[in-house]
Amino acid sequence: MMPRRRLHQATFVLAGIYNLIWGAYSALDPQWLFRFAEMPPANYPEIFACLGMVVGLYGIIYFEVARRPEHGALLAAVGLLGKVLGPIGLAKLLWTGQWPPATLVLCLTNDFIWWAPFAWYLYDVRSYARTIAAKPSR
Repeated sequence: MMPRRRLHQATFVLAGIYNLIWGAYSALDPQWLFRFAEMPPANYPEIFACLGMVVGLYGIIYFEVARRPEHGALLAAVGLLGKVLGPIGLAKLLWTGQWPPATLVLCLTNDFIWWAPFAWYLYDVRSYARTIAAKPSR
């Protein structure tokens, strides 16, 4: 059995729930971040609403990883990659002064807190796959 299987399942169920809630809220109230960060309202809130929809859809993907953790490496890797690339994009906005530091809340809740558990899962699923591959077939 995969190491820490139940822990990884719980992690991805929580990630799925979180993403569905965050995505739905952002799709329904796409100006929330701009109010929170005391920024002018977005000219095209539909773009942020669309981001909410995409984040919400990731929730469904995370439920699939929780359901079949031995087979979720690719889905989790794509999720982790998004959680790394998102902060890079936000860093550029912060560096150039286009967005204020208060917008870091996006990365704290959507990205940074998931880096370690997603990476740990990917480590465990990879070691599990190596163990399975090393077993002689009958």
